[in-house]
Amino acid sequence: MPFSVTKEFTFAAAHALTKYHGKCENMHGHNYRLAVTVTGPLTSDDLVIDFIELKTIVQEKVINLLDHTNLNDRFPNPTCELVAQWIFQQLKPVLPVSTVMVWETDTTAVTYQE
Repeated sequence: MPFSVTKEFTFAAAHALTKYHGKCENMHGHNYRLAVTVTGPLTSDDLVIDFIELKTIVQEKVINLLDHTNLNDRFPNPTCELVAQWIFQQLKPVLPVSTVMVWETDTTAVTYQE
């Protein structure tokens, strides 16, 4: 596909890594950054997707469910890798998602794609 559209989002959440030995096994929080990339042909309106539609879907399917939550309530071991995979799976039925990238810090991110 020749075109990709990427939109970024933020959410705040807490977690404790259950299979990790070190300071991250303690409850702590992050201000996460999320980039969702959709790929596809242009529509009759010469768009891959309307930016507002993309924002609305990600807000409903992901941000509203994760923002200001304890990720351990949703994931047994809420690593950034598993969060990225879950986000992709949430969006896959409703968007032509090609890549999800989740930053746990300003300098550390995970990319998930299928």
